[in-house]
Order: sequence, then C-alpha cells, then structure tokens
Amino acid sequence: MFLLKNLTQIDGVSGNEEKVREYIKKEIEAVVDEIKVDKVGNLIAYKKGTGSKFKLLLSAHMDEVGFIVTGYSEDGMVKFRPVGGIDQRVLPGKRVLIGDKGVKGVIGCKPIHLQEKDERDKTIKIKSMYIDIGCDKRDEAEKLAGLGEYIAFDSKYTELGPDCVKAKALDDRAGCAIIMELLKNRYEFDLYASFTVQEEIGLRGSEVVGYQINPDVAFVIEGTTCSDVPGAKEHEYSTELGKGPVITVMDRTAYADKELVNFIYDTARKHKIDVQFKKTATGGNDAGKIQRSRCGVKVASISVPCRYIHSPSSVMSMKDYEGCKRLMEAVLTELESNNDYSLKILNGGNCNV
Repeated sequence: MFLLKNLTQIDGVSGNEEKVREYIKKEIEAVVDEIKVDKVGNLIAYKKGTGSKFKLLLSAHMDEVGFIVTGYSEDGMVKFRPVGGIDQRVLPGKRVLIGDKGVKGVIGCKPIHLQEKDERDKTIKIKSMYIDIGCDKRDEAEKLAGLGEYIAFDSKYTELGPDCVKAKALDDRAGCAIIMELLKNRYEFDLYASFTVQEEIGLRGSEVVGYQINPDVAFVIEGTTCSDVPGAKEHEYSTELGKGPVITVMDRTAYADKELVNFIYDTARKHKIDVQFKKTATGGNDAGKIQRSRCGVKVASISVPCRYIHSPSSVMSMKDYEGCKRLMEAVLTELESNNDYSLKILNGGNCNV
C-alpha cells in the first residue's frame, strides 16, 4: 500500500513522466541487475535468470491522463485541452495542479443560471471550459501557467470503507506498484520490467520497449474499467469490483495468446485465487504494441478493476490489487517449474513445414 499511495500522489501526465520514473528508479535500483532509461523515456530494469530459459517481460505504464495549457482569456482564465481520454462530463468544479510548481486551479464553465435551456440539456464541451487560477489579467496567468504546461488532477489518496481506496492515476500506478514488488524475486528465466511512457496517447512507449527487448513472453499489468454501478445492466459489466484480478481475452489492440490465458486461469484455480474475465472487447493497452513487435510476442494482460477510471477519483478494491500481485507471483513461479510450457514459449515462433 505504501508504494501505491506514493505513486498515485506523483503527477505524470503523458509526455511528462519524469517524476514517476525517478521515484520508481530509486525504489528498484537495489533489487535489479541493470537499469536504464531509453530515448523516449521508458524505464527498463533487468534481472538475469539463474538458468536463462527465456526472456520474460513485465510491463506497466507510468503516465496518467491530464491536460495541457493551450491559451488564455483576457480576464486571466487558462484554456486547456485533454491529454488522453477523459470524460468531459466529470470536469466542472474539479481541482487541478499546473506545471512543476503545482499552481492550483479549478476547472470552471458558464454558470448554470446563465445558460440557455438548450445549453443546460447538453454536455458542456471542454472548449467551453477554462481553469480559474485566481488571476484577472492575461499576462498574470501567462506568468503562472505557461503555454504547454502539463495539468494534473489534484486528488488525494483516500481509504474508503474496509477494503477500497480512492485516487487518481490508479491506471496504471497500480500495475507499476505490483511489478516493483515482483522485482524483489529472482527466477530461472531472464526477467525484464518496463515502466512505459505515453500509453494514454497511443501506446507509444511500449512499441519501443517491445522492439528493444524482443521478449519471448510478456505480461502487461493494468488498471482496467469496472462498470458494476447503478444504471448498468449486469450483462454490460466489463469487470466487477471485489471479484479478483481480470484476464483479458481480446480488446481493440491485442488478442491474448490462448494457451497463455489458459495457463494464467489454471494457475489461479490451482492457487485458489479469485479471477475474472473481462467481458468487453473495447479499449486497449500496451499489450497491443508489444504483441506485434519484431516477429511477434506471446502476450497476456492481467488487470485490477477500477471504477471511474481516467478521473480524479478512481476507486479500487485492495482485495483485487493483492489478488493481482498474488496471481502474478504464482504465474511466474509456475512458469519457472513447468518445463513443458517453457518449451512451448521458446518454440512458439517455429513452424515446421
């Protein structure tokens, strides 16, 4: 929980992941053999295997959704645009932090009592919103919040009830925290861990990582959508809170290796770990780029369900989080001892004709 809390309190909007990267690097450098930052900003760690059976990659992305400063009004309001996919309906009234100095602001819009009826019946567009930082002149706002500065949600990590937490950036600081814990162990296979950049704006960092490492098998650890809320029918649920980590069969970017999916599920059953399958095929994550790098990689995604994802107040069950960590520990241990499956991984790219 210590790692997760600290990670979610760091701002790292896509393209500005430096502070997240430095925190992770400092925390893991004592438990890995090599660590480097590539040209696009991905953090890559390596632990040599005791037997070097194959190359296995664990991957999670460091970036979060947010905004960027695009202009100003003459009365000192800051104009902005989203970085990554954000539901604009949740934005009015939300607190934000701008730039490295953490300039405080509030997202505002035309007051409802001044809106025409047709305006009140429509979702307010981001282009009609602004950020109020307490200035009343354009030049004052420009000095405090420069053009191109990144903007992050201002949201504190909070425990909810007996099992849940609320925070920003659970997608995907939850995955980062789990991988950081997994790096404390050493296995027979060569283990790589990538903490990627710019996932929220096109899976960019993972494309570079997949090509560099060229792994035999890869697991992407994610925070994923959870829709078990009032107004949604049960058959529309993507995942459910408290039902365990999520295995993805297919989404918009990747089709997981079927044998790998079965291996994960069987491992969960063997170790009595609750697990669920993602029931929708929308969205995507870094697995999509890693799967198609070089000559192809066996990939699978294991995720933690998060309600209100891509908002300042995502909600996650710690039972699901701990279950995801336990499942990955079990999967890595099983891969180490299962020689038959190890051969399948190594021979996966061979075709005898």
